[in-house]
Amino acid sequence: MSAPESEPATRPSHPSPMEDEGALKLLRDGRLEVAGRLVEATNMTLYCSITLGERTAACVYKPVRGERPLWDFPDGTLAAREVAAFEVSQATGWQIVPPTVLREGPFGPGMCQLWIDTEREVDLMRLVRSRNPVVRRMAVFDAVVNNADRKGGHLLPLPTGHVYGVDHGVCFSAEDKLRTVLWQWRGKPLARDAVATLTKLERDIESGQLGRRLRELLTLAEVEATWTRIRRLLETGLHPYPSRDWPAIPWPPM
Repeated sequence: MSAPESEPATRPSHPSPMEDEGALKLLRDGRLEVAGRLVEATNMTLYCSITLGERTAACVYKPVRGERPLWDFPDGTLAAREVAAFEVSQATGWQIVPPTVLREGPFGPGMCQLWIDTEREVDLMRLVRSRNPVVRRMAVFDAVVNNADRKGGHLLPLPTGHVYGVDHGVCFSAEDKLRTVLWQWRGKPLARDAVATLTKLERDIESGQLGRRLRELLTLAEVEATWTRIRRLLETGLHPYPSRDWPAIPWPPM
């Protein structure tokens, strides 16, 4: 195992658009009203408002009935994978995925995720190629969840400096399918905070609440493969290299 790199001098900042617990309650219990459709999305993706009492926010609702069948993700639903990615994000403490729940909506059960207003002045291409420590954490997260579609447009930078990631419907395959634009750390030693976080994740999946929650959302083989990927990262101490058996970069990349 390679020696881990020291933590960056400036710690990655965390967002504060809405506290997670308050956002989750709003997403679970609020009244969902469809305002429009994001037509560029592959699967049905609806822009909605959600209201609970005097609190209102924007969100994205992806009903299961609007999912396009995928030959390489035949088990479960993309909506459940989106929620599983949020659960892993919460367990890391890195707040990579915006608050996300499964709930009933106007078109049946689906994923509901808090809408994030981004910092429009950020150059996404430059961010994707950067050594930003927040983006580096996302690269580790993607290796854990086996993200098969990390495009540049899936990064949502905030004015605070935090960066959210979205669109995690094609994660958690039991086969290695990591496909991302974030390869700048390939083969580099993991940062110390990443090693500590991965160690905690390994325990949480093996015998903790995270493992129980993932087994509700994914197949047993997918949960076991997630644990194995974490174990591999800890054993090597390195960011992974691209696979020789799978395209390394999604198309289009942005």
